[in-house]
Amino acid sequence: MSAEQAAPPRKRSRRFPVLTRDTARPEGGGRAAGGHQPAPYRQWPLLAVCAGVLVGLLVTVLHFRAGTLIVGAALLGGAVLRWTLPSVGMLAVRSRFTDLITYGVLGLAIVLLAMMAQPDPWLSVPFLDTVVHFTVR
Repeated sequence: MSAEQAAPPRKRSRRFPVLTRDTARPEGGGRAAGGHQPAPYRQWPLLAVCAGVLVGLLVTVLHFRAGTLIVGAALLGGAVLRWTLPSVGMLAVRSRFTDLITYGVLGLAIVLLAMMAQPDPWLSVPFLDTVVHFTVR
C-alpha cells in the first residue's frame, strides 16, 4: 500500500478560502442580448445611460441647467431600465433594489438641484432657502 492510499481523506474546511475564485453575478446581470451579438449590443442599457450622461455633460458647457437635467434624466432612465428589464448586463452592479434606489435618488437629486439653480430658478423650496440663509450667516 502506498502513502497516498493509506492517508485518510481530508475534511473540507468551513473557513472562507484565502483566494476568491469567483464572484456572484448581480441579479439581472446577464447579457441584454444573446452571446452571438457583439459587445455593444449585449451591453446596450449601460451604453445608453453612459451616452445620456456624456451628452448631458457636453450640453452643460453651453447651458448648465439643460445639461444637468439631461444627466439626471439619464440616471432616472437607468433606474427605469433596471426595474423593467430582466437582464441589463453591466448596468446591474448590485442587487436590483439597491440599483433602483441609487440610480433613482441620484437622478432625482440632480434634476431637483438643476431646477433650483440660480439665476431664475424653476423650483423654489422655502425650507431649503431657510436652511441656506441660516447656515450661511
